[in-house]
Amino acid sequence: MREENKKIIIGRWFNKAQEDELSAQSILAHRDGAPSVVCFLSQQIAEKCLKSLVIFFDMELEKVHDLIKLYSLVENKIPEMADIKEELKLLNRYYIETRYVGDYPEFSWNDAGKAFESAIKIKNFVLDKIK
Repeated sequence: MREENKKIIIGRWFNKAQEDELSAQSILAHRDGAPSVVCFLSQQIAEKCLKSLVIFFDMELEKVHDLIKLYSLVENKIPEMADIKEELKLLNRYYIETRYVGDYPEFSWNDAGKAFESAIKIKNFVLDKIK
């Protein structure tokens, strides 16, 4: 992929992550939505940031939502990737558990706040690596 195209695609992923971030921030600030939605949006922020990292390293982007799978694609490229692994584990469950009924817990505002903090840590980590 040409460097110019790569930058455009990475920018598009970050724009989508920014949309999720703004929505999650608004819900957290106004409590005008569900905590589970903030958890889901936080997972999406992390997913989109990791996908931009995969593109940054000229790797083929898989259509997966598993943050640990995406992590495994790039962990050998950045020694410090382990610094965000716990946040990825926390957020990974929110892709499914927040969207389906079943034997899943109710999500609290505390869960939502922690999820959002984790997503922002991941976003900042990735931005620092692709500068």
